[in-house]
Amino acid sequence: MTVIALHQKEIEIIQLAVDNNRQAQRKIYTQFSAKMLGVCRQYIKDIHQAEDVMITAFMKVFTNIKNFENKGSFEGWIRRIMVNECISYIRVQKKVNFIEDESYSEESFNNIESQLSLEDIQFLIDSLPEGYKMVFNLFAIEGYKHHEIASMLGINEGTSKSQLSQARKMLQTQINKLKNYENGTE
Repeated sequence: MTVIALHQKEIEIIQLAVDNNRQAQRKIYTQFSAKMLGVCRQYIKDIHQAEDVMITAFMKVFTNIKNFENKGSFEGWIRRIMVNECISYIRVQKKVNFIEDESYSEESFNNIESQLSLEDIQFLIDSLPEGYKMVFNLFAIEGYKHHEIASMLGINEGTSKSQLSQARKMLQTQINKLKNYENGTE
């Protein structure tokens, strides 16, 4: 019963937001802004720029909320807008360069060590070149498939796979360096 009531309440708030009810919009923003700032931060290193992109994306959320069809989660719909806005921002800044490389390897890498903090993991991801970082985030964090990433970014599917492979290699190298440093072997 509670799940139905919560879902119904969300539908009501969304409908109020469609009708430009500022309190409903504020409620949606308050509920999702922290998580969506985290999403933007995955793509954009500078927290202030990430916040600016998030605010712009929320403006798009409220402008297009009438298009939400209650198919899938509302949070997922918002998240997709955030990711697309981050991609647009990075493109405008011309900070991304995809190397057209059809060769890649499906190497298996260990999962990121559990000893690493979230800050360490984010630091490692931030150190990736923008193209690698964007594909890594879209694939490993957002769960998109390579053909979807290729379509979103206007690249070949092989390029997406190559970028992911290179990102994984760089992350594994950085993790190994951290482990060696912590063990005093470097």
